[in-house]
Amino acid sequence: MLDELEVLNPATEEVVATVPGATAEDVDAAVVRATHAGRAWAAAAPADRARLLRRFAATVDEHIEELARLEVREAGHTIGNARWEAGNVRDLLDYAAGGVERLNGRQIPVPGGLDITLLEPLGVVGVIAPWNFPMPIAAWGTAPALAAGNAVILKPAETTPLTALRLAELALAAGLPEGLFQVLPGRGDVAGDALVRHPGVAKIVFTGSTRVGKRIMSLCADRVKRVTLELGGKSPNIVFADADVEAAALSAPMSFLDNSGQDCCARTRILVQSSVYDRFLELLGPAVRSVVVGDPADEKTQMGPLISKTQLERVRAYVPDDAPGIRGTAPTGPGFWFPPTVLTGLAADAPAAVEEVFGPVAVVVPFDDEADAVRLANATDYGLSGSIWTRDVGRALRVSGAVAAGNLSVNSHSSVRYWTPFGGYKQSGLGRELGPDALTAFTETKNVFISTESTEA
Repeated sequence: MLDELEVLNPATEEVVATVPGATAEDVDAAVVRATHAGRAWAAAAPADRARLLRRFAATVDEHIEELARLEVREAGHTIGNARWEAGNVRDLLDYAAGGVERLNGRQIPVPGGLDITLLEPLGVVGVIAPWNFPMPIAAWGTAPALAAGNAVILKPAETTPLTALRLAELALAAGLPEGLFQVLPGRGDVAGDALVRHPGVAKIVFTGSTRVGKRIMSLCADRVKRVTLELGGKSPNIVFADADVEAAALSAPMSFLDNSGQDCCARTRILVQSSVYDRFLELLGPAVRSVVVGDPADEKTQMGPLISKTQLERVRAYVPDDAPGIRGTAPTGPGFWFPPTVLTGLAADAPAAVEEVFGPVAVVVPFDDEADAVRLANATDYGLSGSIWTRDVGRALRVSGAVAAGNLSVNSHSSVRYWTPFGGYKQSGLGRELGPDALTAFTETKNVFISTESTEA
């Protein structure tokens, strides 16, 4: 082991734990174990794999509160959010287990014989999870990859390895074979780099910054290694004058304050039609200031701290002290706290309006008409998610078709459901996760033609 990772409680800055960081040699040994375990797993009867994954889900369910409390301590998530996240891991495992026995190939009509396709596992899959949603996003890659017959090596973020390590323990307790699901905490430039470069790893699933995602993609290109990337976002929240403006305003705060804004789907660009702009701000102000920011372990808390001092300084750099707008309150003293903030009066191309802040900061920008709204919504390198508020069904459909984003909601802020595909346009990523096709992303398609032509003389 190379060094130790200090895990801090973001609300108190206290050291929660120290965890050994994996070396390149540790990664190599893990790949050997995973390759061996994966072969046996792929050869197992689908019903047996499904049964074990359901048992894993049930074991997670028995430890929901423990996992949630661990997430509060290492990531600063509110206890309500953390319980949902642990439950989401359970649900993803259950959903993926249901697909094991339905991972079907096809029979394709061809002349002269029978043509079938087989969906075969890739082998060893590397999952590199982020610190903003350590549990659920780790499960986004892990659950379908295991269900499709692969072995998984999960590298959690340096700041949030504890829930991942506990999930690996629960997997063994549920009966998953040794070496099939391994967790290797470590630094990105050491353990992460070794995992991406390793010739025995068939695919990398990465969630994180666009900058790092581009580097991973270039490293994978050297071996034509498969990759799924879920990267940054700068999502629009478009409010038309014909919408329920009050509902749009009251729901807007948590669309960018949930998880302290550390969410690539956060609706941080609020685009409001000019005729209702002032009314929207009148309603938005009290809603933002009423958000309860504080101890994430308190049931009443709606927003906790940022993950680290580095992230706090990054967010501060986007918000000048004299910037006009709406501000909530946040605790002072220890912890990485930043108040809910809405900036007004900025140019549509200002850094805070087009770059991913990844904190509790949004901008409000007026627009003139539908074409102007679409232009502003698409004026970014990202295209992950967004919301459209209107009572006009035709407009909802037109704008949904025109906005370049992978996940849109009408009159709501929903982005992620494990039943439906998730992923982005442009520099928000590559590929799709979740949904009914999740397992096929971890398979190779093999085509087999069987001649039925007579060979008799």
